[in-house]
Amino acid sequence: MKWDEFFVTGDPLIYGAMVSIVLVSLAILFGLTYYKKWGYLWREWLTTVDHKKIGVMYIICALLMLFRGGVDALLMRAQTAAPEMKFLDAQHYNEIFTTHGVIMILFMAMPFIFGLMNVIVPLQIGARDVAFPKLNAISFWLFFAGAMLFNISFIIGGSPDAGWSAYFPLASIEFSPTVGNNYYSLSLQISGIGTLLTGVNFIVTILKMRAPGMTLMRMPMFTWSVLITCLIIIFAFPVLTIALLLMMFDRLFGSQFFTMANGGMDMLWANLFWVWGHPEVYIVILPAFGIFSEIISTFARKNLYGYTSMVMSMVVISALSFLVWAHHFYTMGQGAMVNGFFSITTMAIAVPTGVKIFNWLFTLHKGRISFTTPMLYSLAFIPIFTIGGVTGVMLAMASADYQYHNTMFLVAHFHYVLIPGAVFAVIAGFHYWFPKVFGFRLNERLGKMAFWFIAISFNVTFFPMFFLGLQGMTRRTYTYSEETGFGPLNLLSMIGAIGLAIGFILLVYNIYWSTRYQPRDKTGDPWDARALEWSTPSPVPVYNFAVTPKVKGRDAFWFAKKNNEPLSDEKITKIHMPSNTGKPFVLGVAFFFLGFFLVFSWWTPSIIAGIAVLIILATMSFERDHGYYIPAEEIVQTEQKLRGDTV
Repeated sequence: MKWDEFFVTGDPLIYGAMVSIVLVSLAILFGLTYYKKWGYLWREWLTTVDHKKIGVMYIICALLMLFRGGVDALLMRAQTAAPEMKFLDAQHYNEIFTTHGVIMILFMAMPFIFGLMNVIVPLQIGARDVAFPKLNAISFWLFFAGAMLFNISFIIGGSPDAGWSAYFPLASIEFSPTVGNNYYSLSLQISGIGTLLTGVNFIVTILKMRAPGMTLMRMPMFTWSVLITCLIIIFAFPVLTIALLLMMFDRLFGSQFFTMANGGMDMLWANLFWVWGHPEVYIVILPAFGIFSEIISTFARKNLYGYTSMVMSMVVISALSFLVWAHHFYTMGQGAMVNGFFSITTMAIAVPTGVKIFNWLFTLHKGRISFTTPMLYSLAFIPIFTIGGVTGVMLAMASADYQYHNTMFLVAHFHYVLIPGAVFAVIAGFHYWFPKVFGFRLNERLGKMAFWFIAISFNVTFFPMFFLGLQGMTRRTYTYSEETGFGPLNLLSMIGAIGLAIGFILLVYNIYWSTRYQPRDKTGDPWDARALEWSTPSPVPVYNFAVTPKVKGRDAFWFAKKNNEPLSDEKITKIHMPSNTGKPFVLGVAFFFLGFFLVFSWWTPSIIAGIAVLIILATMSFERDHGYYIPAEEIVQTEQKLRGDTV
């Protein structure tokens, strides 16, 4: 292989990315060396099994991927801002819209949600950690290995270019002979294994590690949403894993699973992908519903209205999510009977979703609403998401979908679902739970400025796409003529995208400013909130709870505060905690190199990396971790220091 085939060359944007990556990497290495932080990085982060630190690492990765996916979005909007633009060529545009979709859904939204899950769920159920701390670390490092493998593709070998859904035959060797779609199949397999392990881990954690008295129907709504999400994960992700494995065999070993000849079926890929892909939407959306439920209840100063119906509606959504996948290809010749069935199931899923909207509205009714930054995102979510839902019902009608299907109308619809339903949620949750992790709130003035930029600019960006779609502009179009009349609305969309970028820049600046100047919280409960996580000091110590709380009802911490009752009358005793280990990190590195070598079909180093993976797994399987104890005296001192009072 020649160097110009190994590195992507010929595009000034790629050269700029290469230079920036080198400079940032050198700056990080210099900073770690100059400030002598290598030992700290290894001890406190790379080897940690603490669910809170793992959650923080997920969120940091998600913010980085938000930047990467956002740049891709700006490049696409710039290319289509005016007729006959030459900013990107067709191939580069194909690669950008492919990587944008994969990164935003799988490497931004999911890790952001997993980060919040990791930080908050054990605290909400009164646990000291997740059920399998070491497995939790493995999950993160496999996700990270897959994300990094996918992201180096745009400078080494070339990015995937068949769309985020990688339909065959576009993703086959015949139509995509570069290694781009090898990156797709291997990076998603590696990160998907980590996701599957997370699903198993959190199901066991929630079912087996709840505090005394916390029955299933006393759990906070966010924990309920995570439990249902993890059940979807363990049913949906094996389908994706097998589909990607078959894709890898087609591309690397010449098998014929998805080819147009020799017995292959390109529609087999479409079915397998969307059997996973539509439940994936709810893997992202359901935890977001849980986040909004926590925030709306807290800042309306009321119990969540219709707790039982909220739980049941999530259960119904999770079941229906596996019965709607074929609405993604109404136009692919499957017949009126099949289209009719999936049209009905797709419209039916709007019913339990509507139940949740009314639950939130009734929670707000006559509440003493506090318009904090998290609450603003939650309130904005309701009308914007409703627009996404209504247009989804329009798309659910198979006959109408023949007109809407491949147009910008569809692009507008799923952004009106995913951005308010996922991005607004994770930003709201980030603001809401930030003081619990770091001991201080983000600045409210900067937070509200960022909110208004993001909320207004979002609508300016995506609402014009509904009209572009109705006028006939197809999605994945990289250029168009002036005669089409698409120019003005596309320019308006570009202006909105710039506003979105400003909003996200303000969010990042808020983190920087607040870290330096915001006063530190000593109460552990800056929002006067309701669930158990707010009973711990801020930032939360490694052991979470000095004594295990005892739960007497829903919103246990809220009623304990109002009744001036302690959550537990037990004395502080020594606490057993798991030891840190570097093996999950090393396993992630081994998986990264295994995937990288397979991308280029370098078989000898692939075998070596595969053997290394097996050796690490075998070593971890036979390893006994006896953990360590935190003495009671140390716990008392820690509580006094963090709470600023006596225990």
